[in-house]
Amino acid sequence: MTTHPRSPAAGLQGACCRGCSVAVYPADAACPRCGGPAEPAVLKSAGTLWTWTVQRYAPKSPPYQPPPGGFEPFAVGYVELDEGVRVAAVLEVDDLDAIRIGMPLTVRAGDGVPRARPTTAAEESS
Repeated sequence: MTTHPRSPAAGLQGACCRGCSVAVYPADAACPRCGGPAEPAVLKSAGTLWTWTVQRYAPKSPPYQPPPGGFEPFAVGYVELDEGVRVAAVLEVDDLDAIRIGMPLTVRAGDGVPRARPTTAAEESS
């Protein structure tokens, strides 16, 4: 039985080029750098915040449907993984003003866009 690529149990399903060793996310059969074949690879989930922005206003309706509790501002950013891949993710942080470039984050796959949360001290030391 195979795991669905967006399942949290599957990890971040990327690909690595056989020829030039570039890693990509999401997975692709061809390398974006040299065009050679790329093999599926599970990418590490640890990384650092490369850049971010905060969505402070609700998108226009339609097609946006506000959630029952109303719109809440949220942050999105690019997390640079150890493999050099930058992954776009929703940042799951308690304080939007505490976000800083270079902060350690852990990325997980899921339905839709990946999610990233601050890495704990225990995770950093392992």
